[in-house]
Amino acid sequence: MASSSSSSHSTPPSSSSPQSLKYDVFLSFRGTDTRNAFVDHLYSTFVRNGIDTYKDDETLPRGETVGPALLTAIESSRIAVIVFSENYADSSWCLDELAHIMKCKNERGQIVIPVFYHIDPSEVRKQKGKYGEALAKYESENRNVESWRKALADVGSISGHVANGPETKFIKEIVDTISNILHVAISSDNEDLVGIGDRLQDLKSKMQMESDGVVMVGIWGLGGGGKTTLASALYDEISSKFDGSCFIRDVREKSSKDSLEILQDRVLSLVLKQKEMEVVGDVGRSIKSRFRRKKVLMVLDDVDHVNQLKALAGSHNWFGEGSRIIITTRDENVLNAHKVNVTYNISLLNDDEAYKLFCKHALGHARHMEDYEMLSKDVVSRAGGLPLALKVLGSFLCGKNTSEWTSALARLKDIPESDIVERLKISYDGLKPMEKELFLDIACFFRGEKKGWFMEILDACGFHPTIGVKVLIEKALITVSKEGKFEMHDLIEEMAHYIVQGENPRNPEKHSRIWDDDALNIIAVDSMKENDIVEALYISFYYGECPPSLPKAVANMKELRLILFYGYEATSFPRDFQPMNLCYLGLVECSLKQLWNGYKKTRLVVHFPSLFIFHFFKYVVTTAVTVAFVAAVVVASALIAVAAAATAVAVASAAMALALTVAAAVVAVALAEMVVASAAVTVVAAVGLRWQRWGWRWGRRW
Repeated sequence: MASSSSSSHSTPPSSSSPQSLKYDVFLSFRGTDTRNAFVDHLYSTFVRNGIDTYKDDETLPRGETVGPALLTAIESSRIAVIVFSENYADSSWCLDELAHIMKCKNERGQIVIPVFYHIDPSEVRKQKGKYGEALAKYESENRNVESWRKALADVGSISGHVANGPETKFIKEIVDTISNILHVAISSDNEDLVGIGDRLQDLKSKMQMESDGVVMVGIWGLGGGGKTTLASALYDEISSKFDGSCFIRDVREKSSKDSLEILQDRVLSLVLKQKEMEVVGDVGRSIKSRFRRKKVLMVLDDVDHVNQLKALAGSHNWFGEGSRIIITTRDENVLNAHKVNVTYNISLLNDDEAYKLFCKHALGHARHMEDYEMLSKDVVSRAGGLPLALKVLGSFLCGKNTSEWTSALARLKDIPESDIVERLKISYDGLKPMEKELFLDIACFFRGEKKGWFMEILDACGFHPTIGVKVLIEKALITVSKEGKFEMHDLIEEMAHYIVQGENPRNPEKHSRIWDDDALNIIAVDSMKENDIVEALYISFYYGECPPSLPKAVANMKELRLILFYGYEATSFPRDFQPMNLCYLGLVECSLKQLWNGYKKTRLVVHFPSLFIFHFFKYVVTTAVTVAFVAAVVVASALIAVAAAATAVAVASAAMALALTVAAAVVAVALAEMVVASAAVTVVAAVGLRWQRWGWRWGRRW
């Protein structure tokens, strides 16, 4: 038998987009010759090896033509396998299929593999024997056979597979050829996925592919960060090396709609390549007993609870040697709880990768890149390397001109794209109520700030931040930098603002948290109205004047639990300020001499478990000035005393001229020291006052 070695087998389609390919193989054959024997065995072997194959089992009445659905199936297949048997040419349907396949080969780069089953390739190429008889018959019926003749001649010239020897061995060689082609094609497709190639190689290097042990790998990261894309690329590339494989998408969503038993049945049927059937008894035990001697590749996508892993991939001893279990999740704690071997934190795209991905979706090949370069960079900067955001924004802007881009980008700065927010919000929705409040406070008030003092604030609010911050990190909602600062992706921060604003983005008085401009605006406008919605207030007065109505407005906010003021110049809060729910009052560089009247000390202690009044720079300046001045006076006094002693010695000694000279020098030094000290006091005071005005951020961080 002859195996294919032609270049037409070794390269993937050049013009068909990977996204448009639905099948790996389209199988063309003459049903009456091979359906229930050779083709049935070939198809079953394809399926067992994870080769997605289209096989049409319907019979077409004589005289009818191939329908649109079949033509679409041909166009949606990467490879066409044509089984030429003795009576193949007797079917005009088969010949129509063949003609369309050869057209796709020439126009789309489709790979064609001819299989000559008990027939010589020359009969096809030269239309001899039964092939010649069939075409002559069609000509006698005034059928146009030229396209068929050309297709038969062309396909007969392609090096293919000729049946010779045991059928099982023959089928294996066909499958091996196709598997090799798919491996090359899929690798090429993965390179077309921006940023995936390097990450795929990095992940494979950590998976111990040469090891015979069972390895569980978790891919963890931000929602929309490319976890599923990476897992899918990995699955496509390595699945053919396993006895059985399955890719279960959207485990989180499916397990909430259906029972885990249904997903377990799905896993069994996919790995064993059987029709789904209801398993009686413990399905997990069935998975273990059926898989423990198989080398299995399993991908569980978007897992959000360890119970899902216990049901679908309970432990390493469920699987045979060499098995690999891939898990994608937004929650690192799920991976830790299941004791996976490798946790892979997927990195966001760098600037170059992000720009390429955005342009791929927004510009394609139809636009002049230079016209859109600056606008594109603006979008890329906004997306921050998040693949989901780049794809959504690119698709949203595709087809629009530059003025429409400018308008759309201005709108997006005020109103985030809902598709992005809703995908990111999945991680937020999975938090407990207290963790949600903790996250919103950090996102709205404390991003970029060092943990220290702000952990005290969050603890005073009853959010238990020590454990809560750890949960937010595991959910990939925040990070803590090496300097100990709270950090997060720009779009995560926007999502938090979107949640706080709810259905009232233009009405900050209806937001649970308000800060700076929004706070000052509603204080100036609605100071007399009672407000039972605002619960946290954060204002810096360094860059704007304090409205006279602020004390009254604050007094009317009945649900306040947190107040943070920077540079507040009033001397007290109003008498009617009754903060029944206030947990923390932070005053930085403020002029308050007393808080307010009307509260007994016992009540104050109850409602202020961590009262904080912070005048950092004033105290530093005052202390520095005082210390410098006292030190100057002490030193000067000491020097003058030394001068006086020197004078006395001079009077009593014969060396009067020398002693007087020494005394005069000491007095001069003392006077100079007084001048220097005075200058130092002035400088310290001036610098301190400038810090007092501009240095509020330093005070916050300290």
